[in-house]
Amino acid sequence: MEKPYAVRAVRCDHRASDEEIYEKVCAATDPLRRSWEKIERARQIVVKANMAMPPDNIRRFAGRRQELVDDAVFRAVLRRLRERTSARLVATDTMSRSPKDPLHSLNYKGILDEFGVEYVDANEPPFAVYDVPGGGSMFARYKLTACIAEADAFVSIAKLKNHLFQGVTLSLKNLFGLPPMAPHGRTRRYYHHIIRLSHVLPDLGRIAQPCLNVVDGLVGQAGREWGGEGRIGDVLLAGDHPIATDACGSWLMGFDPAADWPDQPFLRDRSALRIAAESGFGTVDLQEIHFQTEVTAPIAQFATDQLDTPETIAWWRRTTCEQALLYCDRQREFVGRYAGEFIMLQDGEVIWHGSDPSDLPSRRVLSGERKESAIFLKLVDPEEQEGEHFEVYERELPRIREAQPQ
Repeated sequence: MEKPYAVRAVRCDHRASDEEIYEKVCAATDPLRRSWEKIERARQIVVKANMAMPPDNIRRFAGRRQELVDDAVFRAVLRRLRERTSARLVATDTMSRSPKDPLHSLNYKGILDEFGVEYVDANEPPFAVYDVPGGGSMFARYKLTACIAEADAFVSIAKLKNHLFQGVTLSLKNLFGLPPMAPHGRTRRYYHHIIRLSHVLPDLGRIAQPCLNVVDGLVGQAGREWGGEGRIGDVLLAGDHPIATDACGSWLMGFDPAADWPDQPFLRDRSALRIAAESGFGTVDLQEIHFQTEVTAPIAQFATDQLDTPETIAWWRRTTCEQALLYCDRQREFVGRYAGEFIMLQDGEVIWHGSDPSDLPSRRVLSGERKESAIFLKLVDPEEQEGEHFEVYERELPRIREAQPQ
């Protein structure tokens, strides 16, 4: 019986030429029949690559981009797409801005031009409101760039590395570049929130539905997503579903694909992969994946850096849930006083409210002397149009309490 997901890992020396990398990309992607059936029927394809960064900030290791998809891998994927489809190709992302040059971080524009790929700034209109298929894990709907709705296929091109919040950042975490930032969208910290982020990522995956997921593991990064330690991986990974692809990528990094908080690499928050699989979106069970690999695990030594004690993190997770549920219970009161504003709740008190939390200091600073009390950031919308699922906090709270030492 054919398995519902297919993933291929091929060995590719990080010192390989561009032509050799292209051949390896073909070897990894060409067997993915379901991916190409969708791509070859498409009239428009959206491509999201983990590459945005001001050019002066790009770190390199062993001759390759350490934290971002390498130029050679990106070029190889676009070349293969151009060979197998005549569809309109559109790249999209959100990125940090320079006042003089809003697209200063679009360091790969030359490659886009080389292959006739248009660029759509996901921070700018037009937008569309997307209801999450199945109702959503964290929110019922999200405002994202309209080009996703206009596309018939979506391609995710990601880097293989650790992540302080999410343990690993691969195909699924790459989609966090889709939600627009202020002023048209939420500040990054709204979705990049303890408890929330692990559930937001499966929502974005369900909306985008990447049918081809390519992970650059020529070199990777251990410890964290930015400023970690370079690792030589000598691997390219491709799959027809983001969760299955990332499960195999996690395995190649030396982790149990079914691992979850508080175990490595998920020291700070729950595994978005587990949450997705538990809700019926993909799988973390390698037995359910037609996984063929030319390399063995682990390809290098990976682990998430531990910045805070497990006890502190458990308290942050617990108090986040408690403040979220307090907001839910007192929502009418908050609407009466702060409608249309963002508020920050800590220990039952509104410690800040306003129209834009983008420029506020970090939560570590805002928490003052109450370092173990988390701050819950919430848009006070009388209609609750985003449809936050507060039952997530109800489910997580007993699990957190059980994990805390007595």
